[in-house]
Amino acid sequence: MSTSLFDQVRSVIQAIEEADPKSPQELELFRVKYVGTKNTIKPLFAEMRNVPNEEKKAFGLLLNEAKQKAEAKFNALSNSLTQQEDGTISDIDLTAPGFPMPLGSRHPVSIVMNQIVSIFQRLGFTIVENREIEDEWHNFTALNTPADHPARDMTDTYYLKTDITHMLRSQTSTVQIHEMEQKQPPIRIISPGRVYRNETVSARAHAQFHQVEGLYIDEGVSFADMKQVIFHFAKELYGPDVKIRLRPSYFPFTEPSAEVDVYWGLNSDDDYRMTKGTGWLEIMGCGMVDPNVLEMCGIDTDRNSGYAFGMGIERQAMRKYKINDIRLLFENDVRFLSQFKSAY
Repeated sequence: MSTSLFDQVRSVIQAIEEADPKSPQELELFRVKYVGTKNTIKPLFAEMRNVPNEEKKAFGLLLNEAKQKAEAKFNALSNSLTQQEDGTISDIDLTAPGFPMPLGSRHPVSIVMNQIVSIFQRLGFTIVENREIEDEWHNFTALNTPADHPARDMTDTYYLKTDITHMLRSQTSTVQIHEMEQKQPPIRIISPGRVYRNETVSARAHAQFHQVEGLYIDEGVSFADMKQVIFHFAKELYGPDVKIRLRPSYFPFTEPSAEVDVYWGLNSDDDYRMTKGTGWLEIMGCGMVDPNVLEMCGIDTDRNSGYAFGMGIERQAMRKYKINDIRLLFENDVRFLSQFKSAY
């Protein structure tokens, strides 16, 4: 009987040595048969009790040999197949073009803001930015806003819950005050940034938006200088055939003051709605800096004068791209945003 047991083990060893799996599926069958938890070698260990004592050592060594050969063969075949798969992967032509990656596009507000900044930089204006949380002095008082002005009310301004003397800035004019406090003329700056106002969201207005404000203070600066700069800006942004007009207006920090309109057109119902039936769309406010503002910032008004202007970037983007609802600029709809391509 022991002879037949020895022959069974030798047959298993021979089968292991002759096995030659060519695929992962065949290798898995080899593993299950000779290495797995229910392999064909394991039952032979239970036959150890039927082997004469003087032959147990030899039988045990033969079983261990079968087990070790099965494990070694499996590891060798597994490594061989892995190397073959790696070799297949390395055969890929790495010089072939890959799958195209979809590229995003800039937000229309970013495009227009960069264009505006570029135009004024070419005119010699310097970019200056500052904080978005301001105190009453920089947001109202230094801009010649009376204590009883409606803009100071809680209904128009976002005051901080923990400190009602500070608020989210309602205009980037606050940056101009900081600059005039720290420097003496000549000052020629633009200040782009985000501002906040407690307004009802509609097709024409939003509670948060972006502005670019400009300031030029020097000796002999006039309203005519400001008008020429604004006209040049409009032609650069909208094209040489753009039509603009200046309407008398009022701002606490400029005197005289004006609002600048560009011609939108009256070709559709949306045009009537956007322009309130006039065909013109207001894009910015401007004016000569009030002497009170200059004096509060320590600038000599006997020698210096200047102008300031401010515009909402969303309005410029709507005018440039004929967008009829400002809310589209805040919805982050990829289908809408993917339409805008620009080098800016």
